[in-house]
Amino acid sequence: MPILQALKIAAVLATIATGLIPLLRPRSITGFTGLQPTEPRGISEIRAILGGLFIALGVAPLLLNAPAAYQMLGIAYLGIAIVRAVSMFILDNSVVQSNSVSLLIEIAFGVILVL
Repeated sequence: MPILQALKIAAVLATIATGLIPLLRPRSITGFTGLQPTEPRGISEIRAILGGLFIALGVAPLLLNAPAAYQMLGIAYLGIAIVRAVSMFILDNSVVQSNSVSLLIEIAFGVILVL
């Protein structure tokens, strides 16, 4: 298996893992994300968006097995990275370690998946 394909699969599996954590343990992500759900509705949102959506985004390229599916996930990661960077450096002055780590991963996964 070529290295780029292995990196794409690793990015997809990491995306699925990223979704499994908030799905199964939604309160465990509060320290990293800064989100503090105070009601069951907030927990539901964390499970659905940070859990279910990321699981689906990761599973889709594996099921579809098409270059465009991997590229779409890469574009999604790059879109998230752009908005995060604007938030961090321009709008919200939110340059903190967890945001910086997320930004670097999003850029790396985005580039790998788009190639």
